[in-house]
Amino acid sequence: MEISAHGRLEVRITAADVGKRVSVRRLSEPGTGPEKFTDTVGVLTSWDDGVLMITSRDGRNVRFAESALVAGKVIPAAPARRRGPAATYAELARVAARAWRPVESERLGEWELRAAQGFTRRANSVLPLGDPGLGLDAALEAVRRWYGERGLPAYVQTATGAEGTQELLCAELERRGWVREVTAELWTGALAPLADAAEGAGVALSREADEAWLARYQRKGVSEAALRVLGSGSSRPGGAGSGEGPSVWFATVPGAHGEAPAAIGRCVVDGRWAGFAAVEVDPARRRQGLATEVMAALARRALDEGASAAWLQVESDNEGARGLYARLGLAPHHAYHHYRLPDTGGAGGS
Repeated sequence: MEISAHGRLEVRITAADVGKRVSVRRLSEPGTGPEKFTDTVGVLTSWDDGVLMITSRDGRNVRFAESALVAGKVIPAAPARRRGPAATYAELARVAARAWRPVESERLGEWELRAAQGFTRRANSVLPLGDPGLGLDAALEAVRRWYGERGLPAYVQTATGAEGTQELLCAELERRGWVREVTAELWTGALAPLADAAEGAGVALSREADEAWLARYQRKGVSEAALRVLGSGSSRPGGAGSGEGPSVWFATVPGAHGEAPAAIGRCVVDGRWAGFAAVEVDPARRRQGLATEVMAALARRALDEGASAAWLQVESDNEGARGLYARLGLAPHHAYHHYRLPDTGGAGGS
């Protein structure tokens, strides 16, 4: 917190600092108990009519009156993680997009409009990496029309909590009435420890999601569009290093007596990155280490194809998965959110 040479707290931020990362100290709201200080760190996303809004790393907004501000200063962007792979938000966003490709896409300036007949929000939302080439209102109207022509709700995927993320865009969407439906996190970590976490015995790897794999997949009634998204990238050996695009692998732990698999998983190898998804275990077989076995087997294959770093996406309220991934050495890099244009229906999944 900023303290002057005379020992007094000072406010060294103004409305001109909107868009910058700040640290502030404020008084608690009147009538909420004994007067106390609260410290907040995040991006200053607005300062209007005597009210400040700061967006924290996980995307939560904190609003308070200017009169409650006791001290504040601009601080450097969030430091890079000191362990695991270093990466920018833009790099990870593009890698994640290549691992979950839509059926169709169109550019709007530097924004990418994606559609896959409603299969998951990720494949049916705008990825706004840069300037759309239009004013924001005109760009959002173009988004509304594009998704409306396809009978789909309009979604924009944004991110918070890392250098180069989109706290200001989140604030502008909320100001226009867009509704945040889902918040999740993208986690990263070193790949080798993941490969060493288990033997991976009994895990079968395949280039395609066969009927057995789909029988365990939580999204039932998978359409042709969904199969195209699941198979994003190259289905041929060599992967990104061979110039053929990302390399996709599906893992299966067979079930007993011809039943649905005990566990499944999916991995996409793209240069140095291995992205994990759809790691699912038969509820009757949980806490037997099967998820770790699946991820270890996929990680070893990814190492063989030249990858060195891992990433995955996990919803904020999935405590079981978060605990597993933390034990495997992964940690949050940034949060991402899906904003929906109000008064439209919702797509399934994240």
